[in-house]
Amino acid sequence: MHLTFTETKEEIFAVHKLSKHVSPHLHHALEIVCVTEGALELGVGEELYHMETGDVGLVFSDMIHHYQVFSTGINKADYILVPPSVTGIFADKIQNSAPECPIVKAEQLEPDVYQAIHAIMQIKEGEPMLLQAYVQIILARSMNHLNLVDKSSMASHDLVYQTVAYISGNFRKQFSLQEMAQQLGVSKFVLSRIFSKTFHCNFNQYLNEARLRYASARLENTNDTVLDICLDSGFESQRTFNRRFKERYKMTPSEYRKNQKDYFGL
Repeated sequence: MHLTFTETKEEIFAVHKLSKHVSPHLHHALEIVCVTEGALELGVGEELYHMETGDVGLVFSDMIHHYQVFSTGINKADYILVPPSVTGIFADKIQNSAPECPIVKAEQLEPDVYQAIHAIMQIKEGEPMLLQAYVQIILARSMNHLNLVDKSSMASHDLVYQTVAYISGNFRKQFSLQEMAQQLGVSKFVLSRIFSKTFHCNFNQYLNEARLRYASARLENTNDTVLDICLDSGFESQRTFNRRFKERYKMTPSEYRKNQKDYFGL
């Protein structure tokens, strides 16, 4: 589901999908993830947290996080990205604080949390007030189980953090490794070592992964044309986009969209 709020132009994404590896990234939105089948590892900062079926994770805004899947079998989860304008009275906490442990275990949660998550997954275009109400329920029920600390005590402002933040904020634009290095005030050789030693890939691979991750979410959540998604994701041509997408997902963007809809009965 993909919903744009006309008042703010902010978007919410809500998708039920197979869990998979997602490289380190950050965004300004609150991310809510609920494991519906199997297990999932949620990494926030330098810590990795194990999640079982029914567990809910809350990643506050501007926190570096990633996902890993170690368990065999089928692993699925609901993933919801919530813009700051929807978090209401919790906006200040989400912006300035962070949970020491971002996981709320299934046995700690009330049934209405799952009912709210299910409702968000089913919500239709033009129902922002309902959406906000459901988000408030999830946060109200979950916050009591989270030990919040000042975000500055957890967030790193070293070069790794700056690198992830820059890519996350600019991947839809065109820029080179040299231009990025200049913006961060380092040499391109120092930045290149960050990608190879920390992320185990080069600059172009990491940038393309960020663009493809965004594009796949748009394919799953919207009815936008492949060309619009291609250009909006930062690719200069559909030919390049199709080639990179097929290398990563072993199918074309159109096939990926159809497979997702067929698999989840959309």
